[in-house]
Amino acid sequence: MKKGDKIYNAYLDILKAELKSAMGCTEPIAVAYCAAKARETLGMLPDVVDIKVSGNIIKNVKSVIVPNTGGMKGIAAAAAAGIVVGDASKELEVIAFVDDEKKAGIKKYLETAKFTVAPTYGEELLEIIVTVKKENRSAMVHICKSHANIVMIKKDGEVIFDKVAEIEGSDGVLQKDLLNVNDIVDFSNIVDIGEVKESLDRQIEYNTAISEEGLKNDWGANIGTILSTKDDSLSTRMMAAAAAGADARMSGCELPVVIVSGSGNQGITASMPVIVYAKEKKLSDEELYRALCVSDLLAVHIKTGIGSLSAFCGAVCAGIGAAAAIAYIENGSVEAVSHTIINSAGILSGMICDGAKPSCAAKISESVGSALLGYDMFKTGNNFLGGDGILADDVEKTIANLGRLGKDGMLSTDHEILAIMTE
Repeated sequence: MKKGDKIYNAYLDILKAELKSAMGCTEPIAVAYCAAKARETLGMLPDVVDIKVSGNIIKNVKSVIVPNTGGMKGIAAAAAAGIVVGDASKELEVIAFVDDEKKAGIKKYLETAKFTVAPTYGEELLEIIVTVKKENRSAMVHICKSHANIVMIKKDGEVIFDKVAEIEGSDGVLQKDLLNVNDIVDFSNIVDIGEVKESLDRQIEYNTAISEEGLKNDWGANIGTILSTKDDSLSTRMMAAAAAGADARMSGCELPVVIVSGSGNQGITASMPVIVYAKEKKLSDEELYRALCVSDLLAVHIKTGIGSLSAFCGAVCAGIGAAAAIAYIENGSVEAVSHTIINSAGILSGMICDGAKPSCAAKISESVGSALLGYDMFKTGNNFLGGDGILADDVEKTIANLGRLGKDGMLSTDHEILAIMTE
């Protein structure tokens, strides 16, 4: 790989597109964004709000607090927040900038406007359609395939915006099919830090802040705090830092995060273990930046085959990325990174996603811990073998197997999880 060639530029584009800022769990925030855009299109406060969402949106909105709503949960609450106080130009930070006076209006609007929520019943795993009405006026906004990817807007029944729903979202067609472990390591070795510094600095700043908040105060099930009092080993502190960020985020903390693969939890998981490790080992800023490139790109690579939403817990992908980044720091070889991925995949590849909620913090800690064990296996000359379960000798084939398991194999599991959650 050379600076400026096709793969190098594609990897830069992927990093810049993936490392977006968001406040709150991205599924309710996507609903808020869709509703805010519908209200903006209508040009007035609607009195009828019709919301249709895919099953995975229902699953991931059900149990998390929507920030800046005074503790409310649910699809209608997210949509109301977007309509009353949202700024659609901020996309996934749509309800990040709200003063206390305006928050009270969200609850009042929920009580006065007519809300309906229903499934889309389609095949899309990530889909949101919000239709708003006032008297004889109407507006509709349709999001599909990724959280901020608006594919259609209608006003008074007339289509005013229409585009093909590109699978990689609103940033254009990102060439994620070019991602592979060997080139990710190569890219991270040679990348011009100035081209990624702004995005990575924001990831370090935002995700560290919400992690520290999770450790300092009472959020969710306090998984990070529990871990931090268990022992003071570096591995435990890495697990605790990642979990603490999710503790706060899942329970309505009004701090932004930098996401990866469309997920704040995955963004926190891919970054915080590496940041804690770098601080402990007194790494230079450049060493940290290059390690974060490895972690972020691997998290995206592993998750791409699974899809944006699935019954497969995405924290596993990000945890593997973080541990592989530690292998990159300590060893530097593609072999170390590859065996860390394969070993990790053999340990925790079956953890389900049953929606966004406080227990995500515990799943994050387990993902990080299991992935670190995968690297410890490599360091001691103990590796799982190709043919052991879903593992292959080749790391790319193993990643493809994970994608097949998460996207195709767990599809019926996803349906059953949703049925259980909505009984």
